[in-house]
Amino acid sequence: MCIYNTGSRTGLIDRLREMRGELAPEETELRELTDSALGKLQAMSDVEFAELELYPDFEQ
Repeated sequence: MCIYNTGSRTGLIDRLREMRGELAPEETELRELTDSALGKLQAMSDVEFAELELYPDFEQ
């Protein structure tokens, strides 16, 4: 999600929907993962989204 994050929950939802539309039919696993992320993003508030840490810590 960090590569599609626009800084807002609704922006991320829009970008993920756009990306989902570009998936090939055989990319079922990525489609399912995207659908799961979209469902969780739609269920949360903007305040909850702001509290998420979407960037990996590569130093761990």
